Amino acid sequence: MKQLKLSMAVITAVAIFLLPSCKPKNAGSAVNADAASKAYVPPGKYDEFYNFVSGGFSGQMSVYGLPSGRLLRVIPVFSVDPEKGYGYSEESKPMLNTSHGFVPWDDLHHTEMSQTNGEIDGRWIFGNANNTPRVARIDLSTFRTAEIIELPNSAGNHSSPFITENTEYVVAGTRFSVPPDNANGDVPINTYKQNFKGYLSFISVGKEDGKMDIAFQIQCPGINFDLSHAGKGKSNGWFFFSCYNTEQANTLLEVNASQRDKDFILAVNWKKAEEYLKAGKGKKVPVKYAHNTYNEKTHTATSEIKTEVTVLDSKELTDLCYFIPCPKSPHGCDVDPTGEYIVGSGKLAALIPVFSFDKIQKAIADKAFAGDYDGIPVIKYEAALHGEVQKPGLGPLHTEFDGKGNAYTTFFVSSELVKWNIKDLKVLDRAPTYYSVGHLCIPGGDSKKPNAKYVIAYNKITKDRYLPTGPELAQSAQLYDISGDKMQLILDFPTIGEPHYAQAVAADVIKNKSVKFYKIDENANEFVSKGEGTTKVTRNGNRVDVYMTCIRSHFAPDNIEGVRAGDEVYFHVTNLEQDWDVPHGFAIKGANNAELLIMPGETQTLKWVAEKPGMFPFYCTDFCSALHQEMQGYIRISPAGSNVPLSFSTGKNLPASDSTTPAATPAAK
Repeated sequence: MKQLKLSMAVITAVAIFLLPSCKPKNAGSAVNADAASKAYVPPGKYDEFYNFVSGGFSGQMSVYGLPSGRLLRVIPVFSVDPEKGYGYSEESKPMLNTSHGFVPWDDLHHTEMSQTNGEIDGRWIFGNANNTPRVARIDLSTFRTAEIIELPNSAGNHSSPFITENTEYVVAGTRFSVPPDNANGDVPINTYKQNFKGYLSFISVGKEDGKMDIAFQIQCPGINFDLSHAGKGKSNGWFFFSCYNTEQANTLLEVNASQRDKDFILAVNWKKAEEYLKAGKGKKVPVKYAHNTYNEKTHTATSEIKTEVTVLDSKELTDLCYFIPCPKSPHGCDVDPTGEYIVGSGKLAALIPVFSFDKIQKAIADKAFAGDYDGIPVIKYEAALHGEVQKPGLGPLHTEFDGKGNAYTTFFVSSELVKWNIKDLKVLDRAPTYYSVGHLCIPGGDSKKPNAKYVIAYNKITKDRYLPTGPELAQSAQLYDISGDKMQLILDFPTIGEPHYAQAVAADVIKNKSVKFYKIDENANEFVSKGEGTTKVTRNGNRVDVYMTCIRSHFAPDNIEGVRAGDEVYFHVTNLEQDWDVPHGFAIKGANNAELLIMPGETQTLKWVAEKPGMFPFYCTDFCSALHQEMQGYIRISPAGSNVPLSFSTGKNLPASDSTTPAATPAAK
């Protein structure tokens, strides 16, 4: 314990020393004169890469162009988004359903793109919900969240969502071990070692449609699972997780879970798991979790609550999982493009351990174990080790690869990127970041085929890089050219929320697949109006349904009467446009949720409660034409019990009447 306190004190002292002085003397001129030309994308030209960046506590995913750093889109995933009506429209609300009910926010840390034969294929990108454990699939033809699946037996979903090389599985490890869902959770917290378990979820992905399902879970000891990556090439069929809190502490983890010199990398043989499933070794366990999908034909999400999952027990199936010691409080766990080398990054380590897949297999065959941990064999450190990168920097976190035999690792405490050779473990270059870098991204850097043109650093602290905006500053991404022997900083750009992991891919892999509009004839929404002649307003009790269309530059109908205070009004708005990039918006005075944003050919629904009598205008919120300001309408709300008949009209100025007489005839057209 004395040694721990001493090492922690040293690290803290170094960090305190570095932080005030972390701005290099040459920071003002750190960017060379040719940097602007390397990052410049002329007006009207496309960027070379898409960069998909997690939004952290925003619960969203943002899309940037590289090398320009231009923000292209913010994709709502686990958080409501009033700009797009996500989580507010009746069609999208089911996407945020969970076994706990409607959850309008989460913490999206990691992104992972689908792969075929270990190469990014541009079909889907996955994101994790860290707080209420879920995994989302975003369709890259629409840049919309297509599916969200909740993870039972989990609490915290940080070790997620990482994929196998043919996207057979998206894998997620629990961050916080807890009692299983079907066990009594009302137990003393200090019974952690007896009652808490950690679960790994293997989510199958449909080869053609991407549809997700929890294929199986593996029950593991009650520890914390952190970052993970799948094997590839020779190590395909294996998955590797960093683990911490092997001390199984349940309080003051910053000290109590940092006592051991080594925690673990967990190696999981998922091909063996498939064999055990076929042999009937899995146990059906009652649970409760939500599975939400968005249908692009109906433009509507549905939510299903599922009640069972299949579990394999790592303690009973002793050749399924293996621990490998890894110093110290490991965070990152990364696999090089060949699949031979597994890099562990210990947050408190002063070196980087690199493990060999071949040596791991030999150690398993030779039973070169140093005992077991809660029934899981522990491979001897030296038996699995390829070697250690000595004195690389302070606070190693994450590693990506350039496909040329080099690795790039981030160092949080010393605020730098370090380039090193995988085979001889020699440091080749280092570049300062501004400041306290967390994740990094090389296009395809966790695949078999990286693109060694850029590396992007995602920094936790901005300090003096941008104009001040009060006590909270925009967090930053920094783009480095790595096409030569030395890294060159060429661009800073601010990010949405807090960036964690990110993925980048050549634009050509995605852009030509992009959906431009929805064909109105194929719109299968229950409330669609495929032309102005089909619009109507109906009543069923106190529910009023408005079947409405919009087109440049009017709504139909645009005058509605006979609605009474207390009615629930559902505006089903169909955008009749059949042209790229002509969305329309819909908003009404007094709405307490959000606007709608309706894509060409799409139908979306806004629920609005008419709370009091009066005249309420509605209008288009998305500038669509020179007559956008004229795109408006009125709904008249009469007192509860009023005998004003339900009526609607479009393009018809009706004769003036007294205030007690309806201003339109029923169903006027």
